[in-house]
Amino acid sequence: MPQSPHDRGAELHNQAAHAHEAAAAAHSKSDHLTAHELSKKAHELSQNALRHTEELVKDAKQAGKV
Repeated sequence: MPQSPHDRGAELHNQAAHAHEAAAAAHSKSDHLTAHELSKKAHELSQNALRHTEELVKDAKQAGKV
């Protein structure tokens, strides 16, 4: 079954949150290089989720739903 745009947005936000948690865990283990790499990935995922959410809002406004 196709995924709704809202479900996709939620999935992207969850992926970013998971990446942030993984980075924090690596940092707490003093694995700073891995933590830095995971933090960069978490930031990229967060930015992607933000862009997707902004696009949903834009589309909803154009459709008169907001």
